[in-house]
Amino acid sequence: MSGKPTPMMQQYLALKREAGDALLFYRMGDFFELFFEDARVAAGVLDIALTTRGEHDGEPVPMCGVPVHAAEGYLARLIKGGCRVAIAEQTETPDEAKERARREGTPVSKSLVARDIVRFVTAGTLTEEALLEPRRANLLVAVVPLRDSVGLAACDISTGRMELEECPIAALDAALARLGASELLAPDDWPDAPADIIARPRSDFRSEDGEARLKTIHQIATLDGLGDFSRPMLAAAAGLIAYLEHAGRGTLPFLLPPVARGSGAHLAMDAATRASLEILEAQGGGRAGSLIACIDRCATGAGARQLAEDLSAPLADRGAIEARLASVQHFHGDPLLRADVRGVLRQAPDIGRALGRLVAGRGSPRDLSQIRDGLAEARRVRDMLGARPDLPALLADMCEALGGHAALVDHLARALVPSPPTERSQGGFIAADYDHALDSLRETSGNARKAIAALEARYRDGTGTPSLKIKHNKVLGYFIEVPAKHGDKLMAADSGFTHRQTMAGAVRFNSIGLHEEATRIAEAGAHAVAAEEAHFETLVGEVIEAREAIAATAAALARIDVAAALAERAVEGDWARPEMRDEPCLEIVGGRHPVVEAALARSGERFVANDCTLAQANRLWLIGGPNMGGKSTFLRQNALILMLAQAGSYVPANSARVGLADRLFSRVGASDNLARGRSTFMVEMVETAAILSQATERSFVILDEVGRGTSTYDGMALAWAVVEAVHEQLQCRCLFATHYHELSRLAETCDALSLHHVRAREWKGDLVLLHELATGAADRSYGLSVAKLAGVPAPVIKRAKAVLDKLEKGREQTGGLGAGLGDLPLFAVTAQAEEARPDPLREAIERIDVDALSPREALDTLYALQTTARETDA
Repeated sequence: MSGKPTPMMQQYLALKREAGDALLFYRMGDFFELFFEDARVAAGVLDIALTTRGEHDGEPVPMCGVPVHAAEGYLARLIKGGCRVAIAEQTETPDEAKERARREGTPVSKSLVARDIVRFVTAGTLTEEALLEPRRANLLVAVVPLRDSVGLAACDISTGRMELEECPIAALDAALARLGASELLAPDDWPDAPADIIARPRSDFRSEDGEARLKTIHQIATLDGLGDFSRPMLAAAAGLIAYLEHAGRGTLPFLLPPVARGSGAHLAMDAATRASLEILEAQGGGRAGSLIACIDRCATGAGARQLAEDLSAPLADRGAIEARLASVQHFHGDPLLRADVRGVLRQAPDIGRALGRLVAGRGSPRDLSQIRDGLAEARRVRDMLGARPDLPALLADMCEALGGHAALVDHLARALVPSPPTERSQGGFIAADYDHALDSLRETSGNARKAIAALEARYRDGTGTPSLKIKHNKVLGYFIEVPAKHGDKLMAADSGFTHRQTMAGAVRFNSIGLHEEATRIAEAGAHAVAAEEAHFETLVGEVIEAREAIAATAAALARIDVAAALAERAVEGDWARPEMRDEPCLEIVGGRHPVVEAALARSGERFVANDCTLAQANRLWLIGGPNMGGKSTFLRQNALILMLAQAGSYVPANSARVGLADRLFSRVGASDNLARGRSTFMVEMVETAAILSQATERSFVILDEVGRGTSTYDGMALAWAVVEAVHEQLQCRCLFATHYHELSRLAETCDALSLHHVRAREWKGDLVLLHELATGAADRSYGLSVAKLAGVPAPVIKRAKAVLDKLEKGREQTGGLGAGLGDLPLFAVTAQAEEARPDPLREAIERIDVDALSPREALDTLYALQTTARETDA
């Protein structure tokens, strides 16, 4: 193609311009092909061969391809690799292309099959079962600034769930951290847009368009019945819907009526807090080691997704929390009911996502069967729970949503085979006796082998040719074949056979009877497939008609699954139901960190539980003690207990009284963010600043080692000021861990501050960490002992001890932290002296002739070595 591009390449380039930055999957027969830079990118991500096809502008055209039948697997890898894909399908058959060429007066030999982009596959618009994680929601989020606030619209098109929210610009990062979007949309003219957005035209984000589109989608005249939606919310909804129409090429996926998310309805947590507490993802990335991995006992993927949502957005309304806790308690107190319900739930398919695929036009017969089976299991769950007179209100409401599908379930049960295929192009999914005309067509098509065999036998007898056979291939269809030596017999004009093809050792024929039989078989098969397709569309229509009721059933099953799973986890871990209070308090008896406790149990160790009592009189705890003593674990476990309680879960403690918090802040540990030009200390200060500016007296804050990333004086001064600010200004519940002993003096002036420490002991020169919390200030930090425990070389430990002694003496004499250091020798000189110093114990051991010692002499030698060791230490 060194000159003018071929018609095919012209078509490809036009489609590529339309695809933009998405990789173009260009359908050619049984393959999706990629060209130019798309091919290079795809070959690298998929690790497949990169070839060439022709030339363009004098250069070979890079090309790679994937089979159509295996495209889902390749799409999954591309999406995971951060790519977006445009699917260009053939929109006509070769025969239709030729007929079009004749009508247009163009050469038929050069007719090109028409192609068009039928769909964009992106991270936020997936519905396919193979491309989605069963236990994780897949959110597409649109965000748009409007005046002094930001509108957000989030939806999971695999289930249709949609929510709208408005928040201050300062709270945007926290909202995005909660949502964890797979794909984020924003206007292309927003200079302060978050990172990694899909930029969309500003014209897509008009609030009036959002209002109009929502009315049209849900066929209503006003949005008043759905909720109170602000202009920023509607603007974000407009951008989201416009993108979905773009991705679906004009076809919208399943969208439930949007829910307005009110401010203050949930416990607020910023991104740093979520990362610190490892709620849905561990610090190193991935689910393993996170809170949800530790507590998730859900029997269904939908339940696991609901649990993740509950943990991401704990409630701030006491009544709603108590309703969830009552549901968990109901299952907690009845192990037989819990086991029965969970057993049924394990059999329930993911009807929410099956419904999403059917409404989006991407469904299969298997999705219909999942709706059938899931609704049938929902009926069983309703029968189990509905017969109980003591059912809590929330579970009673869920039971109401599980009914009303009897007619649809019965129809699907009669219409579908027990295990339908995922593909419907070959039929075979409509049950026998459902449609007698279809049964007749199937019988005709199914008896093809018998009919062909009978015709073959008749032709053998009629021609006297025992070697005559009727065969079939994709090119010729059915044909009669005889050895070449019998060909002349069938060539006779009155034989009734028509010559088709002469081979090296055989001759092939056709006949009127064979043609009629082949036509009858082919037509019966085609008509059977067409009949099944018509039934499929009818059944899908019935499901779509009931889509909102089915979605409500899916949501109810997920909520019931979460309650039963949390009860299972509570029994397993001996967790307690928290007592929720309106006043700001936190009284924990025997609290544990669930993730750490589970990790220790796997290694056969016991977790040391600790109490925590925060009330108005002692709302701020200052906690000292050695590193590795358990300070950070203690801080995090109390934050997790509060968060779990407000999510509606039992908690890992003997008992817990939890006062509702409006915000939860955690500044425990920090790492640098070099991409944004921030050092570790800068990150620490940014997080601390956010706490001091956003926390209220109803917040709960945990702070660990504030000020450690700078000089001792700077760090201690900052820590001192932060403690005072928390005590005097914020007046919130706070756990503050530190190594600065000097801060203990704040107890003299801060009435609501109490001193605590994690206990440790030194035994025969070794540090023993007790992991117990005690009242009072820590006597010291045991830093050198921890360093020794970590394996720091002995010369370094000895050198550090000498420096420490000098520092402490200097401080006693002059009050200055650095006094007395001037006469210390250089570290390198001291280390070399330590290495060169004679070792009497080693020398004594080397002089021993072990083989020559009698038992009495061996004992005397051991006593002598012990004496030498004591003298060396002295």
